[in-house]
Amino acid sequence: MILVAGGTGRLGSLVVNGLEALDVPTRTLSHHSDGDLRGITETSLEGVSVVVSAVTGFPTQRPRDVDRDGNIALIDAAERAGADVVLVSVLGASPDSPMELFRMKHAAEEHLRRSRCSWTIVRPDAFKEMWVEILEQTAGRQQRPLVFGRGDNPFAWVSVETVAAEVVAVATNASMRGLVVDVRGPQRLTLDQLARRVMSDHGWQGAPRHVPRAVLHPMSLAPGAPGRRAHAALAMDIVSTQ
Repeated sequence: MILVAGGTGRLGSLVVNGLEALDVPTRTLSHHSDGDLRGITETSLEGVSVVVSAVTGFPTQRPRDVDRDGNIALIDAAERAGADVVLVSVLGASPDSPMELFRMKHAAEEHLRRSRCSWTIVRPDAFKEMWVEILEQTAGRQQRPLVFGRGDNPFAWVSVETVAAEVVAVATNASMRGLVVDVRGPQRLTLDQLARRVMSDHGWQGAPRHVPRAVLHPMSLAPGAPGRRAHAALAMDIVSTQ
């Protein structure tokens, strides 16, 4: 049986669908049904041979709570159960990244490497669908999407369906253990270029609007999700995913 943590999210639900299409017995853990992964119980992993972590708390929760500590608890539980772990991280994860999410994903990766679990790490670039939705939602009546920061740093935006297919493939193939699998989209575009493509697809005129970095700096000091979004926007101008 394969357990999918975060199995009701954007990525996890597609992973569950892909596994079920292969007639693989699947169990789902979600934040809504199972709460904080840091309190995961032994019964959650009974009969489980592979654990897939598709969880992320950003931006509604602190990455340190979900992407680091939640994953660490899940890895420890998988180790006790003798299960393999497929960890969905992020392309560009590193201990000194300007983006907290990337640092917390890296900490989870390192914990997994130190564990006794057989593992595979999947590192996708930014999800195209999520950012297209954000750009569409911020376009407003002017039909001009809002780009936070300069938006001049390129990413290989990848479809969540592509990532899900890769996760299903490695979860069901034990020969993929011990590998780090990078998943990139076919073309590198800046956020500004992606916004202009969204406008073109909708037939919208003009150019994207920008929130200057000077405005984002004080916004990043706000508590909760608004501050995390502003801080992430600042980091996206400089973070590397190559």
